[in-house]
Amino acid sequence: MTLNQSPTDPAFVQNPYPVYARARAAAPLQFWEDYGMMAAFSHEAVQTLLKDRRFGREIPAELARPHPSHLAPFYAIDDHSMLELDGDTHKRLRGLVLRAFTSRRIAALGPEIAALSHQLIDAFPTGDFDLLAHTDAKGEKITGPSVYSEMVWSARQLRAQAGLKPIDWAVMRNRVGTQRMVNKEKMERAVKMLAKRVGFRIVPGFSERVIFRELFPRGLTLLDLKDIGVKQLNISNVAARQELRDMMKELKLPGVEVNF
Repeated sequence: MTLNQSPTDPAFVQNPYPVYARARAAAPLQFWEDYGMMAAFSHEAVQTLLKDRRFGREIPAELARPHPSHLAPFYAIDDHSMLELDGDTHKRLRGLVLRAFTSRRIAALGPEIAALSHQLIDAFPTGDFDLLAHTDAKGEKITGPSVYSEMVWSARQLRAQAGLKPIDWAVMRNRVGTQRMVNKEKMERAVKMLAKRVGFRIVPGFSERVIFRELFPRGLTLLDLKDIGVKQLNISNVAARQELRDMMKELKLPGVEVNF
């Protein structure tokens, strides 16, 4: 059987489960036209495929496609990864790894790993924006890009060379105090300055609220409150939910409607 369903259709992105339910009812294996490949839709079919030794990670030579030229450095390494190989080649590489990393060998590397870790940590920059850019002691002048910013810039160049859409880099502040403070205003000015220089857009973040600290250890979010029996939100919870709405709206995710 054949399935025709665009994975980027806004309605499907919002709620894909009815499509999956109809697919499971029709047939466990179907050719998904939009992806150009077979897809498994039932638990039994997935388990069978994963356990069948005739299937694996390695693409047969007759089906392999040439890699894009701009990704050649990546695939020069990835094509030889043990995780991407099957059969005798995988067994040989796995055997070499097991012999090289025995428990005794790993224990012997402990002091060297600890020394290297301390050396790297001691070299961490001390500025407030070490992940975005290097700044002076006052945080008013950018002295250079950070390693992370350089990585994003490189990724942007690769996407441009491949003719892809540019990266939408969004930065948000988290656990911001609600009181007006000199340091808080200073940070806001600095982030706006960095946004222009480094090339990201600022998205509304979250304030420091008790509700976030209560939900996080339980693996819950604001949207889970009704499911755990909270029938009426207090003023702080309502304000927190509005912050979540503002963030989601500003992210402008394709096919996502903010309707909570």
